[in-house]
Amino acid sequence: MGLDQPSTFSRAINEIMDTCMLAGQIMLQSGAETYRVEDTMTRIAEASGMPGAHSYVTPTAIMFSTTGAESARLVRIDERTTDLHKIAQVNDISRRISSGELSAVDAYTLLKVIEAGPPEYPTWLKMLAAAIASGCFTIMFQGGWADFIPSVIAGFVGYTAALYLHKWVQVKFFAELSAAFAIGLLASIFVEFHIGRELDKIIIGSVMPLVPGLLITNAIRDLMAGHLVSGISKGADALLTAFAIGAGVAIILTFV
Repeated sequence: MGLDQPSTFSRAINEIMDTCMLAGQIMLQSGAETYRVEDTMTRIAEASGMPGAHSYVTPTAIMFSTTGAESARLVRIDERTTDLHKIAQVNDISRRISSGELSAVDAYTLLKVIEAGPPEYPTWLKMLAAAIASGCFTIMFQGGWADFIPSVIAGFVGYTAALYLHKWVQVKFFAELSAAFAIGLLASIFVEFHIGRELDKIIIGSVMPLVPGLLITNAIRDLMAGHLVSGISKGADALLTAFAIGAGVAIILTFV
């Protein structure tokens, strides 16, 4: 009996740590800010009876530990996307744990369902939205209605190229550079054959779905929250994306 009690206590701690790690992993992979991930993991641990838990999150890794003999946990994050719906679901589970509605074991089961669930929006819908947004951005940037359809087509091709090239090549910079190159090439062809009128407006509108707006926002918010490593790394990632977009378009404009 004396040996069973510590074993049960250790198992309970492992279950809480599993829940915290999975919640943080889903949030970080879905595009949440690092300080929000840390706060959520800490709140889950405190609500589950572990007030001395510590978490450290970077854009590529999560570390979590508790006071006591338990070893620290580490998980590496290789893929990151934007899925605000999953972030909201994890936040809801965190609030239910804090209010006492859910135990760590039940929360872990729900988190596994969220992790295995499909993205909120299918790929074809994202590509369609990128196409329509490209046309609308062109009009917003004072482009003519004659440039709307060329922007829709160029935006659709560019976003699709970035999406699938990143899956095949696994090099984000190359995918974004190639996508921007394709947008610039299509825009030049449209203007050359008088399908579109203003080359700059078509290109500007079409590259907008590739612009890392969320990444820039999260970088600034992390810096303001004191997470310097995460803020600087996300800012560098956004800067690299901006450079890839600019370089891809510049290659085309050099020869036009």
